[in-house]
Amino acid sequence: TEGPLHEEMRRRTRTWLWALLAVIAGISLWTALAQPQIAERWFSVPNLYFFLPVPLLVVLVAGLLLRSLQRGHHVAPFLLTLALVFLGYSGLGISIWPNVIPPDTSIHEAAAPPQSLGFTLVGTLFIIPIILAYTAFSYWVFRGKVRPGEGYH
Repeated sequence: TEGPLHEEMRRRTRTWLWALLAVIAGISLWTALAQPQIAERWFSVPNLYFFLPVPLLVVLVAGLLLRSLQRGHHVAPFLLTLALVFLGYSGLGISIWPNVIPPDTSIHEAAAPPQSLGFTLVGTLFIIPIILAYTAFSYWVFRGKVRPGEGYH
């Protein structure tokens, strides 16, 4: 969009960014307080040095997102929001790994038998390119801004 609607969404994005950061911080603190082994994983040396880039990147990306909103960029806020969500999931993955159901069901215990995984892999190898092609086509068809008076609306 353009004009007043675009400006309103930029304004709302600032508010929702702070809400997203609060949720990321809340979940991060809750997981560390709820499970001592998670707190130990994050805050013990040398793990602290390996995992410190995740929260630092969250702060950096949030700052870049705020700056891109101030400057009126159009694509950067979308990409930076995707980066924030990716970093949030990365932090959660680091926290619970290798358990998929904390505190004691590991990814290996929860996995299906090898034959089922192999069958699923073959199906995935065929369907993922189709999904990616369709998604790329959809983004291409609906690219650009919607301007008042254009199209059917």
